[in-house]
Amino acid sequence: MNDLRQLRHFVALAEHGHFARAAEAVHLSQPALSRSIQALESGLGCRLLDRHPRGISLTAHGELVLEHARRLLAGSRALSNAVSQLGNLASGELRLGAGPYPAARLVPQAMGAFAERHPRVRLQLSIDNWQQLRTRLLNDEIELFVADIRELSGDPLLDVEPLRSHAGKLFCHPRHPLLQRVPLRMADLLEYPLAATQLPEEVMAALGADFQPSIQCDNFMVLKELVSTSLVISLAPWDVIAQDVASGRLAPLPLQPGAVQHSAYGIVSRAGHSLSPGAAELRRLLLAQEATAEL
Repeated sequence: MNDLRQLRHFVALAEHGHFARAAEAVHLSQPALSRSIQALESGLGCRLLDRHPRGISLTAHGELVLEHARRLLAGSRALSNAVSQLGNLASGELRLGAGPYPAARLVPQAMGAFAERHPRVRLQLSIDNWQQLRTRLLNDEIELFVADIRELSGDPLLDVEPLRSHAGKLFCHPRHPLLQRVPLRMADLLEYPLAATQLPEEVMAALGADFQPSIQCDNFMVLKELVSTSLVISLAPWDVIAQDVASGRLAPLPLQPGAVQHSAYGIVSRAGHSLSPGAAELRRLLLAQEATAEL
């Protein structure tokens, strides 16, 4: 294999599924892209894709090469970033991830502080559930993420650093009929649909078999809009709804304290891997943000 260019071309082709679109994406002519793919296949001694009238499909060899190509390209990018950032954080990029709840407050606040200090470092944030973020981290697509760590602690592939916890709250529209019920029981909640992000098994078990989400969405902004405009109820750590409650946009349901489990945020990175200067700085800002938060 000559260099990483052929792998970049192959990944682009696999992602676009069509020679013309992939060629445009990598700024090559279609014949030049075809020659690059043929050279890659020749170097590896196998066919990577099947060509069809409407595009391409990967062979079994192609699927395997795609997986490794993405990791090699991510590793090359990470090396370039680490070298460019060394000492002064004057350039490069930082790719990070966040679960839906940390992405609603903690992570953007830390990113803002980072951007003010290092305006020439490019930040790219991926928002997803902890399962998908773990996969992206191990594939070197991101360098660290902040998410619920209940099902990640003890994973030998991960370095997990817990952050402060926040009380869990069920919340609703400020004029929801449930707010008129005193005392409010968990059984009363079954009359209304529950919307939530992807929940850890521990939280699902605490809610009980009868009270499970009927709507799942890993975009917390969507969940808040849904609750504020309907009779759907949802649950979240207090830190991400406190301002909406103070403004009158949302209301916490008056259940007994502890009815919903506390949050379990943490900073997650790959075990045995040093953080780049940018990632280390963002980690420091995340810890400082949590230490000074007043909620």
